[in-house]
Amino acid sequence: MDIPAKVSLRQVLQLVELRRSIWLIFLMVASALTEGIGLLLLIPMLAILSGTGGGGPFARILTSVGFPLSLAPLLALFSCLVLLRAIINYARNLAAITFQIRLVDGLRTRAWDALLHCDWRVFSTFRQSNNTSILINNINEIGEAISQLLAFLTTAVTLMGLGAAAFAISWPVALGAAAGCAMILLAYRGMRQRANALGEEMTRAAMEVHANMIESMRAMRVVKSLGLEDEALRDGTSAFQAMRQSQLAYYMDLGIGQILLQGAGGFLLGFGVWFAIIRAGVGLSEILPLVALSARALPLIALLQEAWQNWEHCAGSMRMAFALLERTEAVREPEPGNNPPPELKREIVLDNVGVRFNECSRPALDGIGITLSTGTTLALVGESGSGKSTFADLVSGLLSPDSGAITVDGVPLTGAVQRAWRNRVAYVQQEPLLFHGSVRDNLARANPSADEPRMRRALADASAAFVNDLPQGLDTVIGDGGRRLSGGEQQRIALARSLLRDPKLLILDEATSALDNVSEASIVEAIRALKGKLTILIIAHRGELVSLADRVIELAEGRIVSETT
Repeated sequence: MDIPAKVSLRQVLQLVELRRSIWLIFLMVASALTEGIGLLLLIPMLAILSGTGGGGPFARILTSVGFPLSLAPLLALFSCLVLLRAIINYARNLAAITFQIRLVDGLRTRAWDALLHCDWRVFSTFRQSNNTSILINNINEIGEAISQLLAFLTTAVTLMGLGAAAFAISWPVALGAAAGCAMILLAYRGMRQRANALGEEMTRAAMEVHANMIESMRAMRVVKSLGLEDEALRDGTSAFQAMRQSQLAYYMDLGIGQILLQGAGGFLLGFGVWFAIIRAGVGLSEILPLVALSARALPLIALLQEAWQNWEHCAGSMRMAFALLERTEAVREPEPGNNPPPELKREIVLDNVGVRFNECSRPALDGIGITLSTGTTLALVGESGSGKSTFADLVSGLLSPDSGAITVDGVPLTGAVQRAWRNRVAYVQQEPLLFHGSVRDNLARANPSADEPRMRRALADASAAFVNDLPQGLDTVIGDGGRRLSGGEQQRIALARSLLRDPKLLILDEATSALDNVSEASIVEAIRALKGKLTILIIAHRGELVSLADRVIELAEGRIVSETT
């Protein structure tokens, strides 16, 4: 997958709801205003306590609106502002968390939807463990990036509020402090760029960890049978170490940056006080509020830099997630809409069909011309790589040909019709894919409205009456992937699930190649009983299923080499 060099802030903002954004910004500004006003109140209070009178421009504003300039009312106003700011901050934090959750959940739903509706040809090129990692880890990282962006905005708005208060006290001091802040942030540019590189490095390492764990868990039987436990442990540990090295380097940078920033902040604070007293002639009642403003601003500058650095660190995850979105949404399959799928009352015709997956390789299928009449059984045989599974993907509506055409009862199998046609097709592959849950749960996946008698008929048609003898019958939990059942039992439940769709076309892709003789015989008997009731496509190298076919076509290197009836 091509990863863009930069992630645009515009891409992130496109995910944002305008109404919630305005409300959140309003709360940020309100929080900054209450804090700035509270600090400005210190000036008239200190003037009253020192007996110097005055109190600066803010005191004159209070007087102009009729507010009494005495200690008790000022303390009461200050206390009310503290309480109001606490309430505003609570609302702001809640709004920020809600904002972040909705954005992350919306992005994850959008990415999952894009993958589910992605063109099959493109989807089959992905490393699926990477997609899983993006959906789970990378989009969570985007949530962290949004959190850092909100922290940056909150801190920046608060600093602007403090800057406005400082400007009201002494504009030369405020301008000098702003210039110092800008210089500090500019000096950290290199560290933020390094955070970006380390973030992408750590993201790739985390994806490798995820892939390693998924693949090892999926192949656990092979790992144990070959005695590869120690090798799998080494691979997993190596992937973890690569991720942790990047993580440690980032946190070291973050810590060093904080040390340098605090040192520079202390120097700026000392210089600012000297400048305010010696050069700007600021009085004592104004110096103390300025010192308070500076003491409050210094950690905020550190937070601002840290949030910016963390945002850059998350950029790698954002780039990968947005790259996945852009690629999958660009090849989204058309919705079936109101297009009724063809009924398959006459025939499926492949007219000079060709498929090529890579321009540099030979075609997967080349010049295929086949007519499959309704109610007949066709077997495709041939060595691995001869094009049998590609043929099945074509007639099932998963794949479009690069040349030639496919029609069902004369209707071209393209666009929305191709998508709708899948509702008429049932596919049983070599490895039965069952879900954790009960037999009933697995059957209901194909037809949620099917009642128990309908399920039992499907089981009987699939030679899966053994379900009646299970401890809880249809409600027996079969474990992850159906592991509590034998391979033959899993395959027969998968066949029953397919039959619950009331398909017009049943595709059996090496459905018995991994089964023992007894299990294969059960499947063969089930298919023999279904002959003539629906159209059947059998894909196999050899075996008893092939003997049931009305026609047998042999493929080699994507071409038809023989046909027998």
